[in-house]
Amino acid sequence: MKMNVLNLLSSINWFSVLLAFLAYFFLGALWYLLLFPKPYRISLGRDPDINSSQSSLYIVGPAICAAIVTITTAILMYALPITSYADLVPFTLLIGIGYLFSNTVNIAINPNMPRPFFYGLITGMYHLVGMVLVTVILFAMKH
Repeated sequence: MKMNVLNLLSSINWFSVLLAFLAYFFLGALWYLLLFPKPYRISLGRDPDINSSQSSLYIVGPAICAAIVTITTAILMYALPITSYADLVPFTLLIGIGYLFSNTVNIAINPNMPRPFFYGLITGMYHLVGMVLVTVILFAMKH
């Protein structure tokens, strides 16, 4: 059966996408500003006591990326036969670990990242927890 993208997009609960995006985005603020600010800075090779990210780029950039990830996840959820929370678990792990966590570690493995696996652990876990929030919100509001 061929998927009609316009029908798929029109069937998405866009309010759930907004709520899922907000949860993912605000988790990032909580994660990096309150829960793990010092380990995050250490993973970047920076002084753990100095917050140097004052630019709006550090807010707008992650917001745009979180929105894209959330929309893409919603499209995949509506295109695939996810009909129960039991179906949701492997889907969430596939996206969270298979794409987001592994890609985070891959990006960190470069000469400019002093502690790539530590960075990958902190940021990868943020994305995995974020995917749990996103997929649960999207699924709960799907019907």
